[in-house]
Amino acid sequence: MVSVARRCDRRVSVHGWLILDKPLGLGSTQGVSAVKRALRNGGYGKAKVGHGGTLDPLATGVLPIAIGEATKLAGRMLDSDKVYDFTIRFGEQTDTLDREGAVIATSDIRPTAAALAAVLARFTGPIAQVPPAYSALKVDGQRAYDLARAGEDVVLATRDVTVHALDMAGKPDNGALEEAMLSTHVSKGTYIRSLARDIALALGTVGHVTYLRRTKAGPFDLAQAITLDKLDEVAKARSLEHFLLPLGAGLDDIPALALVPDQAGALRQGRVLAGIAADDGQAFAMLDGTPVALVEVEDGFVRVVRGFNL
Repeated sequence: MVSVARRCDRRVSVHGWLILDKPLGLGSTQGVSAVKRALRNGGYGKAKVGHGGTLDPLATGVLPIAIGEATKLAGRMLDSDKVYDFTIRFGEQTDTLDREGAVIATSDIRPTAAALAAVLARFTGPIAQVPPAYSALKVDGQRAYDLARAGEDVVLATRDVTVHALDMAGKPDNGALEEAMLSTHVSKGTYIRSLARDIALALGTVGHVTYLRRTKAGPFDLAQAITLDKLDEVAKARSLEHFLLPLGAGLDDIPALALVPDQAGALRQGRVLAGIAADDGQAFAMLDGTPVALVEVEDGFVRVVRGFNL
C-alpha cells in the first residue's frame, strides 16, 4: 500500500497514484499544480509530482498523477493504451480539429448512421495518421502548436498507430447525422482529433471533435478518479493518502517478484542478482509488500530498471 507517516506527524510522506477526473478547460500541467497545491494545503511532505500522459484542455476524464516514487513510473503511462468517448460534428473542419479552432472548411454533406458504421472498419487495426498541426509534437525543436499559432505552415510526419476498437455509442436513427458519438480503444500516440478528421473525410464530408472524454489510461479508469473539488476536500481533511493507489497499481501488467532481505539489499545497492527462478521480462520486486525496484529478468539474472527509495 501507499507509504505514509503516522497521523501524529503533520509532514505525511506519500507515494502512489492519484487519478484525477480532469475537468474541461484544465491543462495536464495545471492538474499537476492542483495536486501540488492540495499536498501543501494538507500539510503533506514535499514530493515530486508528475502526470502520466497529456490530456488536452478541451478533453475531460482520466489523468493519472504520479506522486513521490511513482514519478519514476510515469513514463510507462505514456506507452499505455487509452480509451475515449468522443463526438464528431459534421460539416465543419477547424484548424485545431476541435471546437476551439477557426473553421477552415465546410461541407453540406451529412452521413447516415449506416454509412458511418460501414466506414469504421477502415479505421480499426493498424492505421497511419497525420497528427494535428496544433499538437505538442516538436518540429525543429519547437512545439507544433507554437508554430501553428504563429501562422506557419506545419507539416507533421505520418505515424503508425493501432485502433483496437472503434464503435458508435448509442443507437442513432438512420437520418442525416449532424454529429455522432463514438468510443475507441487506441494505442499510444493516437490523436483522436486526427481520427475524427479522417473519418469525416472518408464519409465525403468534413468534421471536428466537439466532445472528448478519456475513460481509461493504462490500468486506471474513471471508477478510481476523483474531481478537483473532492481533491481539495480530502487534502484539507488530511486524508488524501486514502485516495492514493499504491505504486504497483501502475504495474498491474507485470508479475511480482518476492525477495528475501539480502536480495532486496543487493538490488538497493544496484547489484545484479543471479540464479533467480523467474520468467524473463520485467518484474516488480517486492520485500514483504514494500516495493524495491522495477527489474528486468534475463536468464536468471535480475537487474534494476528503476529503484524505489521506500
